[in-house]
Amino acid sequence: MLQTIIDAINQRKTLALTYKQINREVEPHAVGKSSKGELLLRCFQTRGGHVEPGHEWDLLKVANISNLAATSQGFTGPRQGYQRGDKALDVILAQL
Repeated sequence: MLQTIIDAINQRKTLALTYKQINREVEPHAVGKSSKGELLLRCFQTRGGHVEPGHEWDLLKVANISNLAATSQGFTGPRQGYQRGDKALDVILAQL
């Protein structure tokens, strides 16, 4: 699962996934470990449940993701509001 996320970040491909029983499509921007050692995914949600104006950015626990798949849909680059060196990630494994 982690390698799929890293590859999607490096190739700028969207991910389809289920999180908290809700299907979503996201643009992955960074993945890494929190200070507690949890794998986290910083992403911008483009489709699916939980999309509300002003709440497109998410920080997902990778352990709670299921049905993960890279799509053929690409994206051009970081969304407005993204900052490299995400403070929520103590160790960054991949980032735009």
